[in-house]
Amino acid sequence: MSSSESAPLLENGGHTGHRNLPFTRRVINFMKGESEPSWEDSVKFFIFGTWLNILLVFVPLSFISHSMDWDVGLVFLFSFMAIVPLSKLLGEATDQLSVKLGETMSGLLNASFGNAVEIIIGVAALLNGQLRIVQTSMIGSILSNILLVLGCSFLAGGLYHTEGLFNGTGAQASASLMTLLCITFVVPAAYASTTDPGKENYCSDPDECPTAGLLFISRGTAILLLGLKSHPDLFIAPSSQNSDVTVALSETDETEPRMGTAAAGVALLLVTVVIAFCAEHLVTSIEETAARYSIPKAFIGVILLPIVGNAAEHVTSVSMAMKNKYELTITICVGSSIQIACLVVPLLVIIGWIVNQPLTLYFHNFETIVLFVSVFLVNLLLMDGKANYLEGLMLLTLYLVIALAFWVV
Repeated sequence: MSSSESAPLLENGGHTGHRNLPFTRRVINFMKGESEPSWEDSVKFFIFGTWLNILLVFVPLSFISHSMDWDVGLVFLFSFMAIVPLSKLLGEATDQLSVKLGETMSGLLNASFGNAVEIIIGVAALLNGQLRIVQTSMIGSILSNILLVLGCSFLAGGLYHTEGLFNGTGAQASASLMTLLCITFVVPAAYASTTDPGKENYCSDPDECPTAGLLFISRGTAILLLGLKSHPDLFIAPSSQNSDVTVALSETDETEPRMGTAAAGVALLLVTVVIAFCAEHLVTSIEETAARYSIPKAFIGVILLPIVGNAAEHVTSVSMAMKNKYELTITICVGSSIQIACLVVPLLVIIGWIVNQPLTLYFHNFETIVLFVSVFLVNLLLMDGKANYLEGLMLLTLYLVIALAFWVV
């Protein structure tokens, strides 16, 4: 048996001294967090660790405005602002919990909570029957990562460095996978738009009652995409030939332990629950907010909602580009888009199947075309393994053009 197969899931899982202790004592030791940061230090770091936590004041405002039936615009605004710092705290709790876990458990944890905010908002909208919000928010999350976040990163990095270099082979491999996932969204749109069975409509809104063929294609594709996600080796970019870059990446990936394992676990659970409630308040207020303030629902889904889940990643990606660590920037932006397309979207389709909501992979033709040309542009820009401010400006220009278009959709 290889050493990797016999390695414990937890760091001290194989220590005989721990095995001989009574279960109660082991629980007490775990909660005390011996040789770990104390609960007091963990709470201080969690609450005061970043300036973004100032926005936590919107969390109680979200609950109060919802329970007291304040103006629906305020409910939407407060819930929207509340999820921004909560998404950052969710990522921080996940990172801190991963410090003391073995490689296997860390991978499972990051895969489960890496896009938790998008999943929670998507499930909340799905359970409320807002299928178009689910679809547009998923498309918007992908566009936000590869255009807005990557564009801002290239632009900010270009202002500090004339030209940034990254591993073009690895970036192109990720971009090619993104293209494959994009094509899986094109196929349902082509079926629904060009074939006779796909054009059959049984109600005024085809999103609410898609054809049996479209449901079959969407659910089958979702299962295949989830199967693809189960092969993590496909998502690992080839190692850089530059040893200095490799060392820099490994040093950056190390997370300093600032919270105890038990404290991080409790924080992760609490933040997830609070996000679920805030997401519910946000989703239930979208319909009336869009009608009262004349904001297109497509604009809310594609442009506004992705900001909630990508705010923390946006800051991290830009800061990495400013430090000339473009490989991390591309990993964050393109990697997150792949996670959404390969995990979140098909997972929501399967959940919709379970709860009898006919969510499909058929995005409207306009949205499908916008996604395809966006991925095409990103592929072209990553091909040479170089980044500069002009490329960032190109990505941001396309994103702004798309935002203008969705304002009048």
